[in-house]
Amino acid sequence: MAGIVNRVLVSGATGFVGRALLARLRDSEYQVRAAVRKPEPAIAADEIAIVGNIGHDTDWQAALQGVNCVVHLVARTHVLDDPSTDPLAEYRRINVAATEHLARQAARSGVRRFVFLSSIKVNGESTAARPFSERDDPRPEDAYGISKREAEDLLRAIGSETGMEIVILRPPLVYGPGVKGNFLQLLKAVAKGLPLPLASIDNRRSLVYVGNLVDAIIACIREPAAADKTFLVSDGEDLSTPEMIRRLAAAMGRPPRRLPCPPALLALAARLLGHEAAFRRLSGSLAVDSSLLRKTLGWQPRYSVNQGFSETVQWYHQDAK
Repeated sequence: MAGIVNRVLVSGATGFVGRALLARLRDSEYQVRAAVRKPEPAIAADEIAIVGNIGHDTDWQAALQGVNCVVHLVARTHVLDDPSTDPLAEYRRINVAATEHLARQAARSGVRRFVFLSSIKVNGESTAARPFSERDDPRPEDAYGISKREAEDLLRAIGSETGMEIVILRPPLVYGPGVKGNFLQLLKAVAKGLPLPLASIDNRRSLVYVGNLVDAIIACIREPAAADKTFLVSDGEDLSTPEMIRRLAAAMGRPPRRLPCPPALLALAARLLGHEAAFRRLSGSLAVDSSLLRKTLGWQPRYSVNQGFSETVQWYHQDAK
C-alpha cells in the first residue's frame, strides 16, 4: 500500500483517538473519510459519511465506496461499575457483532486492509517477571477484554476467508489531550495537591501517548509488512505509580505529594470501600514489549513520556479544568 494515494475510512472519528488520528492524516497522502453517527462540526476529514448508530445492522455501503483501508476505532470501552445486568452481552453487541458486520461489508466492498484498535486487556490484566508480547496466549479476564479477543478472532477468520489484510494494535492505557477516565482523575488529584498514599507501591506500567499511538496506526495503514500482524504498542518507558505522580507533578510545576503506606493496608481499604479493581490498576504491573512493532514497521515513539505528560498537562490547564 506504500506510495499509493488511498482513501481511508476512520470509524469512531470523533472520539479521543479518532480526532488525533484525523489531525495527523489531514496533511498526509491519504484521502480521509470520517464515519460519524450524526453531523458534527469541525471534523478534520476530506469527506464525511453519516452512518447512524453503529451496530450489527449498520449500512456501511456508501461509506465504504472507493475505500482501500478501514481504521476501526469504534468500541464500547471499559466501564467501571458497569450497571448492565449482562455486561459481556453489551460489550459483544458493539465490540464483536458490529465489528464483524463492518469487516464483512468492507471485504465485499474490496477494502484491502482493516486496521483494528484492540486492547492490551486481550493479553491479560497484569504482568510479573516479563512484559506482555504478541507471543503470549491471550488471557482476558473481564468482559471488555473478552469481547476484544472475540473480535480479533473473528477478524482473522474473515481475513482468511476473503484475503482482506487484518492488522491489530493492542495499546495499554492511552493518554494525551482529551483523555478521560482514571488518568484524568489522577491529573485532577495531582493538580489539587491532594496527598496520595501511594509512595510505597513498587510496580511497572506501560502507557502510550495518543500521538505515538496515532503514528503507530498510520504505520499500520502504510507499511506492507503490517499485513495480518498483531502488534503491542507503548511509549517504551515503563513507570511505577509513584514515578508517574512525580512526573505529572513536575509537568505542572508542583511538588509531588506521595505518602508512604503499606500496600497491604491500601488493598484492605480498597476492598472494604469496594474499589479493588481501581486499586489493582494503581498498584499492579502491566508492562508491554513493543519491539515487534519497531522491528517490523520501523516505528519509533516520536514523543517521550515527559513530552506526552507535558502536552497532556498543558491541555488540562487550558481546557479540562
